[in-house]
Amino acid sequence: MVLMRRVLGFIVLAAGFGLAGCAGGGLQTSKLPPVWEPDLGNGMYKNPVINADYSDPDVVRVGDDYYLTASSFSDMPGLPILHSKDLVNWTIVGHVFDQYPEAGFDKPQHGNGVWAPSLRFHDGLFYVYFGDPDNGGFMATGKRAAGPWSPLVLG
Repeated sequence: MVLMRRVLGFIVLAAGFGLAGCAGGGLQTSKLPPVWEPDLGNGMYKNPVINADYSDPDVVRVGDDYYLTASSFSDMPGLPILHSKDLVNWTIVGHVFDQYPEAGFDKPQHGNGVWAPSLRFHDGLFYVYFGDPDNGGFMATGKRAAGPWSPLVLG
């Protein structure tokens, strides 16, 4: 009986706090934190430039554009491709592949899959190379960094 009164008291207390948030004619929502913006708008920037985990990044410059890829391990889609004009403001423009060609990657795995990719551009074609510690080295090509990319080839 004592436990039931405590639970009921907690529910009433929680409901009271919930209703207090409705005072004034509607539900109050908390303000979302701002999206990370490294560009200070005055020619300066703040670190980190990319506020996310892009392990083993590799960047290539093609004309006035910069493209970045990074390890994606067992996360799919694999090998994100980011674009920037100034090395500060980055946008994800695509991924090299949607499905990993080796078996067993339908479930998350720690430390497996795509490691330390290398992104290059030569004679109008993008190349990406990466190592998989269990399956070897892979390569894909694309005419545009955003894709589409060729199927992965085990080298």
